[in-house]
Amino acid sequence: MTRGRQGMRGWGGVTAMAGLCVLAVAGTALPLHLRAADRAEAERAAAVTHSAEPADAERSARQAADDDCGGHPEASLRPSGESGPAVERIKERGKLVVGVDQNGYRWSYRDPVSRKIIGFDIDLAKAIAADILGDEDAIVYKTVPTAKRFEAVNHGDVDVLVRTVSITCERIKEKHIAFSTAYFAAGQQLLAPRQGSTVKGFDDSITGKRICTAQGTTGEAKLEEEKDRLRPRIVLVPNQLDCLVKLQLGEVDAVFTDNALAAGQAAQDPAVRLVGKPVTTEYYGVAMNENDTDLVRRVNKVLADYRSGGPDSRWMQAYRTWLEADLPGIEGPPEPLYRD
Repeated sequence: MTRGRQGMRGWGGVTAMAGLCVLAVAGTALPLHLRAADRAEAERAAAVTHSAEPADAERSARQAADDDCGGHPEASLRPSGESGPAVERIKERGKLVVGVDQNGYRWSYRDPVSRKIIGFDIDLAKAIAADILGDEDAIVYKTVPTAKRFEAVNHGDVDVLVRTVSITCERIKEKHIAFSTAYFAAGQQLLAPRQGSTVKGFDDSITGKRICTAQGTTGEAKLEEEKDRLRPRIVLVPNQLDCLVKLQLGEVDAVFTDNALAAGQAAQDPAVRLVGKPVTTEYYGVAMNENDTDLVRRVNKVLADYRSGGPDSRWMQAYRTWLEADLPGIEGPPEPLYRD
């Protein structure tokens, strides 16, 4: 119980703990208002951990990609404004059906005041809808759990997933997912309590510790890969936010997730912080059905426009609005790679 109380300091004690349990059931993460000193500290920590990746390091990481994906799993189809079967299907429906998260603070979350889903990923989804349908609000949002997101794509429940989805060979080959070009670079990192934690990074400090990650994520894959060496006690949950709830309740010792998402969680709750260094380099892409090649090309056209304009690009405008406070120092999106 001591660990649970310490983890809840940023939530206002027992009353907030009860409210948080309701929040977990509802599936909605509400942003907490931090004191100025807390936010300043969070931003200073983020500046150390999330500085922009050097171009040379980014190219090296891409060169080391799995050869089964042609050396570059994040390489996608060349952009095109032409309409094919998938784009026409969306036009006939008059709505773009977008699979989203409503718990990713700064990325895709439900605003407690307006009750609308907002964030960096939502701005991108609106740009796709505006290009195809001429109306950025012509969207049906479907919140899908992490473990079921690729089923939603394959079953045609959504047209696109704009949900901080990492591009991997396994997802391309085994989940039959097509990705857009990369629109953000991230990495797996540990989130731990600020006080009393002995977890220092992705090393032997996690041996015997309860490490939480969401099912079907690259975090789970990395933990499984290293479990014989580091021997963590892996705790799996359906949605990534469930790990933060467990951490705050003292039911796990650390969370292993994308540092881009974890930075937002650290901003929500100053009782937790990122520790160690990112242990992977991953690229987020818009996920689609592998048969919807015309839609992939159309989304890549949207992304090409979205990136253009340097510091005045729509990508940079969205970054400054949603991410810069928690992920400072990023100078722009990853450069697109194309495979044909």
